[in-house]
Amino acid sequence: MGKVICLWASPRNISTALMYSFSQRSNTKVIDEPFYAYYLSHINPDINHPGKKEILNSQPNDFNRILQKIDNEYEHKVLFIKNMTHHLNGIPLSFAYNWINIILTRNPIKSISSFSKVIKHPTQNDIGYKLQYEAALQFKKLKVNFYILDSDKLLSNAKLELKKLCNFCSINFDDKMLKWPQGGIKEDGVWAKYWYKSVHASTSFKSSNKDNSVMIEKSLYPLLKECNIFYDKLIKMREEN
Repeated sequence: MGKVICLWASPRNISTALMYSFSQRSNTKVIDEPFYAYYLSHINPDINHPGKKEILNSQPNDFNRILQKIDNEYEHKVLFIKNMTHHLNGIPLSFAYNWINIILTRNPIKSISSFSKVIKHPTQNDIGYKLQYEAALQFKKLKVNFYILDSDKLLSNAKLELKKLCNFCSINFDDKMLKWPQGGIKEDGVWAKYWYKSVHASTSFKSSNKDNSVMIEKSLYPLLKECNIFYDKLIKMREEN
């Protein structure tokens, strides 16, 4: 049986780029957001995400069927699951006990700015910082080892941070993880055309020159303030571990 690495990401992060990075490994299979249809069916059925009908038709939305589908991929030495934390809002995380769990977080103003360009008036549940912190607390309670990865650090020194991540996962770092071809990968979900434009144009981890000038609407300031509280808690937890 191989290793299962599950990425618990906040939206509009570099989770897709990290999935592309792992997809370059010869012994690794990647899965793109397997709980998306479950989220749209059971967690937040009233939300109108782009391509919602297409997403619902592309995946199973039964939780146990999804886990079974993941189990069927165990023949690969490494299985990397790109997962959005808010897709499993309220679900006990004991099912991930034997997985290697990575919480990928990002400076909230960047996530909120990017997300609000596609979904207007996002909420805390949409953005997922509170849920990421709650997931970390659950993992601690379950005595599940987990790793908190800050996307800004990954973008500033990809090789160093990927080496640290691979070491945590007890897998060998591969230089192939530093680059990928333009245009996406075959494992992209059907929602890629709505969300992946920037990463499809990329070939590596690179910081944006616009990072220091990110702006959001004033109506989103209360959300930013709340997200910052949980982001700061996650970063503190990362530094303590």
